[in-house]
Amino acid sequence: MTLLVLVLVATFLLSVLLCGGYLRFARARRLLDTPNERSSHSHPTPHGGGAAVLLAFIAGLILAEQYYNNWGEPFVVLAVSAVLLMIIGIFDDLQGLSARVRMALYSLVCLWTADALVQPLLIHGAGNRTLLWLLAALTMLWVLNLYNFMDGIDGIAALQTVLACCFAAWLSLRSGHGGSYTIFCLLLAAAHAGFLLWNCPPARLFMGDAGSIPTGFLLAAIALLGAVQGQLNPGCWAILLAIFITDASYTLVWRLFTGQAFTQPHRLHAYQRLSRYWNSHLRVDVLLTVINLLWLFPLAWAVQVWPSYAAIFVILAYFPLLCGMAKVGKLA
Repeated sequence: MTLLVLVLVATFLLSVLLCGGYLRFARARRLLDTPNERSSHSHPTPHGGGAAVLLAFIAGLILAEQYYNNWGEPFVVLAVSAVLLMIIGIFDDLQGLSARVRMALYSLVCLWTADALVQPLLIHGAGNRTLLWLLAALTMLWVLNLYNFMDGIDGIAALQTVLACCFAAWLSLRSGHGGSYTIFCLLLAAAHAGFLLWNCPPARLFMGDAGSIPTGFLLAAIALLGAVQGQLNPGCWAILLAIFITDASYTLVWRLFTGQAFTQPHRLHAYQRLSRYWNSHLRVDVLLTVINLLWLFPLAWAVQVWPSYAAIFVILAYFPLLCGMAKVGKLA
């Protein structure tokens, strides 16, 4: 346990240092996110810091491999896929890729990863290969995109990652599993916690597509892996990510039904409306934390303890959030 703590602290500190170094580099090269009418920030801010986060995370995996644990093939596939998505994100942050090219590349990575994730199920004859493969790929593709949608104010994406990963690791450990899955979750949390020091309101550094895309992908992938390995009931992750899933999905459906150009950038998510209404990113981050701690975490724990009632707990988690979205949607 002491060695694990040291690896986590090393990952956290490396993330802090790499993000700080990248911040100086980005300022010198003028790699800035300039505010426009759709932005939630008011000053040009360096972006692309997610690359430093992912590098710290990969370094943590290597350190854990050397001194604590051996990673199985699924974890290696997840790490390689995340790096590929990070590289795509870097190109998108610097050059700007078309939506079609981005989606095609994201889809290829998700399909490749899905094939590795569903193999254990296929060995035991669980379901149709093609259907499981496509469902897994579509899940990862949707979550990586919604995470990109939700990375719009200071601190929110990194904070959600830290909260969800830490509680998922605790649930896995409490259920008697632990091992590689728990360590993987904690390393991802540690890397994002280091970035959060630079991204907390007022943010000095943004994650960019280089960070939000692979982060969303990794959260979806470890949720699927947890279900395949019997580590965590999938309902747990559905609840732990409920705020992001609800906000992104509700806003997308609402824009579709109102005939808006849903592929265009906007500031109509509930978290964006609240940040403008309160004139504070920090208050939105605090609200996110409170909802997770007092409402979603207990329900995720209940799913793991009483899995036969998982559907009921998931409905309990989402119903008040959907009501909240409808109410917040009336704000300017």
